[in-house]
Amino acid sequence: MNTVLARQLALDYHCTSDQVTDGMNHFLPHAFLEGRRRFQEKEECMLKIAAVNGKLLFTGQESILAWCRETYADTGAAWFMEARNMRRLDDKLLQEGFRISMAHPFYISERVEPVETDGAEILFLEAEDIEQYRGDSRYDEAFAFDPKAPDVLGVAALRDGKILGMAGASSDSPLMWQIGINVDTAERGRGIGSMLVRLLKNEVIRRGHLPYYGTSMSHIASQNVAIRAGFRPAWAEIVTSRVEDTP
Repeated sequence: MNTVLARQLALDYHCTSDQVTDGMNHFLPHAFLEGRRRFQEKEECMLKIAAVNGKLLFTGQESILAWCRETYADTGAAWFMEARNMRRLDDKLLQEGFRISMAHPFYISERVEPVETDGAEILFLEAEDIEQYRGDSRYDEAFAFDPKAPDVLGVAALRDGKILGMAGASSDSPLMWQIGINVDTAERGRGIGSMLVRLLKNEVIRRGHLPYYGTSMSHIASQNVAIRAGFRPAWAEIVTSRVEDTP
């Protein structure tokens, strides 16, 4: 398992790197540790769960952790996010006034790899260059403008002065930067997304951070972009929020 990811999940789940990489499930009280990932961070954490290395990490409030220990002590990660179990977990969370708000797979990439740009003009953007795209819905996946996880790096592909697509990286933690991508509707299916994501992840690695990529369980096109850009599946995560704050 990637050692940087193990260190990051240890910070996110209030445990040790050894607890991330061993073969046991762990149930830890939540704490906001320095160095945690902060993208779209909630002000409170009732429960969050990582499926990683074939096992499960739970962190949250003791009122729900006690039930999780009793229910999932010997449960493996492989089928944990099946609909039947998600309903069961959501029903329990509702008793606490919370719901599942996200269940996503995440990917990492560890190597700088060659990129074929197919003649497109490539333009990298530093943090100060990204501000011009605030509020521009064309690039809402590339740049989140989250003050807790600032957008720090971007890359665009252009042809004849037209932007074909844009990828962005946010500094979710000192260790890991998250990559998002938008491709112009007319340009989709031509490999522009995976080309931009590969360019950006190469630069993130060169700058000393581990790039990661998250998407929806059902967003197959996005998952394929990650795979073609040199990413591999690394973990899946469930996050909860108060009922009134759940989309």
